[in-house]
Amino acid sequence: MEQIQLKATVRETRGKQAAKKLRNSGHVPATVYHRGDKPVSVSIVDREISRIIHAHYGENILINLTVEGDKKKGRAVIIKEIQHDPVRRNILHIDFNEISLTEKITVDVEITAVGEPVGVKQDGGLLEFILREVKVQCLPTDIPKHIAVDVSGLKLNDSIRVSDLNVSDKFKILNDQDSLVFQVKLHEEKVDDPLAEPKEIEVLREKKEEEGAAAEKKEEPKAKDEKK
Repeated sequence: MEQIQLKATVRETRGKQAAKKLRNSGHVPATVYHRGDKPVSVSIVDREISRIIHAHYGENILINLTVEGDKKKGRAVIIKEIQHDPVRRNILHIDFNEISLTEKITVDVEITAVGEPVGVKQDGGLLEFILREVKVQCLPTDIPKHIAVDVSGLKLNDSIRVSDLNVSDKFKILNDQDSLVFQVKLHEEKVDDPLAEPKEIEVLREKKEEEGAAAEKKEEPKAKDEKK
């Protein structure tokens, strides 16, 4: 995986007001975490980080972060968390994890389906996505963008498990090998019991019975008068 270049500036001020002022100037507050080291507070140009995230949406992004005035020439980082405004959806804050390019890490990688299953085209089945992503262990430079799975040969009731995935020798999938990834099933439609009468008919019957009983009560006095 290619490293994306990104520049940052050390953040001297903290707090909500300072962060708000920073965002108004077109920057995003961020924090770089590294095990055993004190977190580094930085700011990044909003336009630059938004462009990177948009271009690599859904991927694990490997970034070479250059911090102005930093003793390190560059920090290899991946995005740990992005905080968005719940309404405007603009970026509020980003957390980075600094990593070593020579040590394996564990990341979540998206699984994508390729082709249309036979059981869907010919038998009217439905392709179910059981597992959308898997945990992958590898070197940072070997992180796959996604894992593509050919599902075109799946018939009704066929399935693909983690153990069936054709993966590279450069990474290892840590999920349970028996876990389902895809399966083709028939559409499950709710079938009403043909012997059961609709509730509306039952309500109408009850209403008619009540009306009939009321009519009989009204007619009783007239019958007594006729006998007299």
